[in-house]
Amino acid sequence: MTSTPIAKPETHVGAMPVLGLLGAMLSVQVGAAFAKGLFPVLGSEGTTVLRLAIGALMLAAVLRPWKVLPSRKSLPWLAAYGVTVCAMNMLFYAALQRIPLGICVALEFTGPLFVATLGSRRLLDLVWVALAVVGIVLLSPFADASRGLDPLGVALALAAGACWGLYIIFAQKAGAELGVRTSAYGMAIAAVLALPFGFSAAQPYLTDPHIMAGAAVVGLFSSALPFYLEMLVLARMPAKVYGMLVCLEPAGGALTGFLFLAEKLNLLQCAGIAAVIAAAFGAAVAARRPVPLPA
Repeated sequence: MTSTPIAKPETHVGAMPVLGLLGAMLSVQVGAAFAKGLFPVLGSEGTTVLRLAIGALMLAAVLRPWKVLPSRKSLPWLAAYGVTVCAMNMLFYAALQRIPLGICVALEFTGPLFVATLGSRRLLDLVWVALAVVGIVLLSPFADASRGLDPLGVALALAAGACWGLYIIFAQKAGAELGVRTSAYGMAIAAVLALPFGFSAAQPYLTDPHIMAGAAVVGLFSSALPFYLEMLVLARMPAKVYGMLVCLEPAGGALTGFLFLAEKLNLLQCAGIAAVIAAAFGAAVAARRPVPLPA
């Protein structure tokens, strides 16, 4: 995440940091798979509320954000960050309810990819943007009429990607003062903002041990565990290596969706995911800063 320590500039990296980052990415996707299992009961909105609330409690227990209070100067950036975290999670889960996990992650990933190349005047960066657009087209509902995706799901995933791009910008601004505690504050703000949208769906199940256990697993795998692993990894991994490895996120989503949710993709959809991964990888090679995993 952007609010975590900047990765080391060295070029050598051992096996453990790489495994740790891969574990963080896998954890995020497993959390999403568990969340999708809650949708039939809680809906995407109710699942989002519980995921944000439990994630906020876990991050608060680990980071103790009250030890560093935000100043008036950073409050607008922190508020914008919290709003973005809320919108990103709600849009992503709403999209995930309608389209496969791997495609959802790939479409969302285009947001930070465009941010990474924003303002660049290099022709090569335009190539990566064009390749990402090709991936989006291949993943669109119109690429394969026989197995067309839900257009609303695609639109929601792209909107979540736009929020991920804003998340990067706002996290940098708020994180300049609050450091790693930015995520704890942002998650708490996001949980409060999500209450009007999903609390009524979640409220009947707050005393159901099975549902709450599932929600706790989502909070653990989607928030606490990947954040902790990233904290360990970024202190030991060069920024460029981190940025390149994170580009495997859409592939991890597709694999997790296949293994845990029995979601099968056709050749065009696999090609679309591959195009997004290639575009993100190419942009990451030349990027100055790594693309962070979302809160």
